Amino acid sequence: MNFAGKRYWLVGASDGLGLALAQAMAAEGADVILSARDPNRLAVACGAVPRASAVVVDVANSDSINAAVAQIGKLDGVVFLAGVYWPMTAQTVDAGQLEAMCDVNFTGCARVMAAVLPAMVARGEGHLVITGSLSGFRGLPGALGYAASKAGVMALAESLYADLRGTGVRVQLGNPGFIRTRLTEKNDFSMPFLMEPEQAAAEMLALMKTTHFKRSFPTVFSWLFRGSQFLPDWLYYRIFAPLKPRKLTEAKVKEG
Repeated sequence: MNFAGKRYWLVGASDGLGLALAQAMAAEGADVILSARDPNRLAVACGAVPRASAVVVDVANSDSINAAVAQIGKLDGVVFLAGVYWPMTAQTVDAGQLEAMCDVNFTGCARVMAAVLPAMVARGEGHLVITGSLSGFRGLPGALGYAASKAGVMALAESLYADLRGTGVRVQLGNPGFIRTRLTEKNDFSMPFLMEPEQAAAEMLALMKTTHFKRSFPTVFSWLFRGSQFLPDWLYYRIFAPLKPRKLTEAKVKEG
């Protein structure tokens, strides 16, 4: 695929994977429109990307998305990369953070797709690229909101692909593993196969140049998550979420 002269809207591109992908696409000749919520960080990002323009958008707000779509005009493609993340277990659930992960990561993606789809379908051409995650293949401990939201995003991409095959509107799904960003800085555990944003962007761009529907990467690491879908529940949870001994209550300790 030739990106020269094509207009792409990258939603969630003020840093990390989004910014790295914008730089890679600009190097291929694309005109990129970068969006994020923070206008200051967005301005800095645009300064690092040739031919980039900025449009502030909040994917948790339909009016903000519709205003951005009206301002941007005709697009050749949209890449959804927006996301928020907090490590979270059922025992440490934070209602506000859980809702935010679902509302930004999944519902935000659905809002953006719904806003840009009608024009692409009417023209019979367009390119939709959605960012999933290896964490979305199956439920994981400590990923209460993130894994669920990414599973929803991945199912959304699959349904879009099923509906739009042969219409001229291309749909692709990229599922990265751990990427060194301000989000993964919150993790206090070892992150195997940790990628730099530029490495992940190269994988996404390579996918976008093909006719393939999806790519999960790093490849070797992805085998673990893709293979887990074939495991029976009893084995999967024994491996990924081994039982923990129940803590004795204070009353039981006193009784002892």
